Amino acid sequence: MGTFPGMDRTPITVVIIDDHQMVLDGLRAMLQPYRDQVRVVGEASEPAAALALATELKPAAVLLDVRLREASGLDLCSEILKAVDCKVVFLTVYDDEQYLYQALRVGAAGFLLKRIKGGELVDYLRRICDGEVLIDPTLAGRVALSAARLRSGEFWPGAHLGLTQRESEVLSLLVAGLSNRAIAMKLVVSEETVKTHARGIYRKLGVSDRAAAVTVALREGVFH
Repeated sequence: MGTFPGMDRTPITVVIIDDHQMVLDGLRAMLQPYRDQVRVVGEASEPAAALALATELKPAAVLLDVRLREASGLDLCSEILKAVDCKVVFLTVYDDEQYLYQALRVGAAGFLLKRIKGGELVDYLRRICDGEVLIDPTLAGRVALSAARLRSGEFWPGAHLGLTQRESEVLSLLVAGLSNRAIAMKLVVSEETVKTHARGIYRKLGVSDRAAAVTVALREGVFH
């Protein structure tokens, strides 16, 4: 009788972390049919408990959301990786490229969306534990498109919000705290031209002043 690939391998031990019990229960139920391949050894909803649990159990992988109640999953990822030699995989509803970039920066080995099916998750976990870094296909396509635009010079920070390249430059200097006069000197344009660009930025971002524009730029992760 033949065997399927991976059947003779030790199950991947996993700790799941989420601040919603329904999600924890759902993940356990979703992975239960694949218990010969993936074994959930612990779960936690609070960051401190999650770190302690991961440190104690030393799982092969940790499933984690990017946002937890009153805490950052990104910060927790860094703490876990300092304490344990494991793979941290973000499983989230946030299909946001900025979260993806931040997750990769803090050492995550995967970034998947919660719409994933059980069999797909098991396959991803196996590949991640074998050394791959995997991104949900929905996000991977968008990132690839952004990278292609960057290489061809057709893309700049804020382009997805409708900003022109010059408006993007002006916004970056607004974020840096420069006055209109300082921006004009830096870009070698008149102060009135800077004001015109600023008005265009406010209109496209749906705000009415400099402070609000800076807030939107930081919230949207325009500059990273």
